[in-house]
Amino acid sequence: MDFISRLDLSIPLIQAPMAGTSTPALAAAVCNAGALGSIAVGTLTPEAAAHDIVQLRAATDRPFNVNLFVHAPCEADPPREAAWLSALAPAFAEFGAEPPTQLETIYPTLIGNAEMLATLVELAPPVVSFHFGLPDPDSIAALKAAGCLLFATATSLDEARLAKDAGIDVLVAQGWEAGGHRGVFDPDAPDDRLGTLALTRLLAAQSGLPVIAAGGIMDGNGIRAALDLGAVAAQLGTAFVACPESNADAAYRMALASECARHTTMTAAISGRPARCLANRFTALGATGELPPVAPYPRAYHAGKALNAAAKTAGEGGFGAQWAGQGAPLSRPMPAAELVARLAAELAATR
Repeated sequence: MDFISRLDLSIPLIQAPMAGTSTPALAAAVCNAGALGSIAVGTLTPEAAAHDIVQLRAATDRPFNVNLFVHAPCEADPPREAAWLSALAPAFAEFGAEPPTQLETIYPTLIGNAEMLATLVELAPPVVSFHFGLPDPDSIAALKAAGCLLFATATSLDEARLAKDAGIDVLVAQGWEAGGHRGVFDPDAPDDRLGTLALTRLLAAQSGLPVIAAGGIMDGNGIRAALDLGAVAAQLGTAFVACPESNADAAYRMALASECARHTTMTAAISGRPARCLANRFTALGATGELPPVAPYPRAYHAGKALNAAAKTAGEGGFGAQWAGQGAPLSRPMPAAELVARLAAELAATR
């Protein structure tokens, strides 16, 4: 049985679990409309993750996806972090604030996180997906024994082959166009920056696993193109940011509806890892070429969030993590269920 049948999807569509915008309400609406809704729990404690999973399960009787970060554990780098905080100090001062005195590792990784693994095994979400890398073999075995279908992001054929060897069931082919954090396993290694079209076809032809295309897809024609390239489904994230059920704030929604949508850019300045974002004041700051090396992920995100909070207090919304893919100008604000129905109709019309 293929995974579309296993998950009883009426449309080959996955709502991407974009941390910061995904909510149980958004995921439930997508699930109930016949696609696969997702929540991001990589930024949460095991207790908070369990709360969101239980809340989502209460709102839908359909399968859903729970996404986690699997980055290498972060080690503090005091000199580098001090230099980064010093470089950001003028931006904080503009809003009458000061940067944190020191950075903290604000987001956990699944690696070595026995409590989070136990939570997932106990609650057994129908789908568990991984970003930034792969769990250890024992974690994968435990999740499979619990009945979870496992997805993993891959940005290259090498990563796809590692995922297959590890026992992953389905690949998410994340093209360079995609919004949010680049899912590369090693952010310090060379990145071939393969686009969604080339990557999807490459993985469909050579990985030996089912492939979900992700990056720049915003409508039914884009989904059809992904299917024609050999994907079994498409994953859309930016398309759902403007839905009322998402957690995007007013500044994010306004930026997505503005000319900023036409100028997305990849930046590491916000979090410490490359991520595609709407062009805003934070991305401009990161592109000046005058900053020292960014603090490591996710410790840099501690500073990024603090700067955004200070700016928002002063009425400035241009320092947020406004993740968006290159298809952002095609965004259509509407309830999630209505968007899924629109996508399904558009896909049907391409046959």
